[in-house]
Amino acid sequence: MKVVRQIGSIAFVAGLFTCIFAGLPWYVVVSDDPVIPWWLRIAIFCLLGGILVVLLTLALEQRKFKTDAYAPMQPVSEAGVLLLNSAELPGRVVTQVLGLVQGHTVFAIWIGKDLSAIARLILGGELTEYTEMMGKARQVATDRMKAAAEQMGADAIINVRYMTTSVIGSAAELLVYGTAVKLSE
Repeated sequence: MKVVRQIGSIAFVAGLFTCIFAGLPWYVVVSDDPVIPWWLRIAIFCLLGGILVVLLTLALEQRKFKTDAYAPMQPVSEAGVLLLNSAELPGRVVTQVLGLVQGHTVFAIWIGKDLSAIARLILGGELTEYTEMMGKARQVATDRMKAAAEQMGADAIINVRYMTTSVIGSAAELLVYGTAVKLSE
C-alpha cells in the first residue's frame, strides 16, 4: 500500500510542478487559444489522480491497521555507551564526569509525504510520515551523541534529554544531550 501511495504522491508532485511551471507560462503566452495541450491535460490528471490515490490508500490503510496502533514495541538492546535519563545507575558509581555531549540533526520530509500527512489530518489517525521522520532524526542525533561520548572514553551518558523544534514547514530540529561519565565496575 505504501508503494501505491508513494506513486500517487509522485504523480501529484509531478502534475503540480508541471501545471505551475509549464502550464501557467503556456497559458500566459497562448491565452487567446483556449485549447489545452495534451501535456497539460496529463499534468492535471496526474495532479488530481495523485491526490485521489493518496486519499484512497490512506483510507484503506487506516481501516486495515486500526488494531496495530496499540501493539507493543520490540525492546531495543543498547551496545557500547549506556544511555540513562537519570543521574545514577544502581550498583554502579560515577567515578569521573567527562563533560557534556550532544547530538544534533535537522530532518524534513518531501512534499509528497506532506500531502499524505495533510490527508491524515482530515481523515484522522497517526501521522506515520512524521513519526518515521522523527524516529530517524532521533536515531541519528543519538548516534552522534554516543559517538562523541565514545571519543571521550565514556562508559555512559547520564541525564539524557531530547529537545525538538520546528524549523520551517515540515522540517524539525532534534537535539539530544547528556553528561558523559566513567563508571565503576
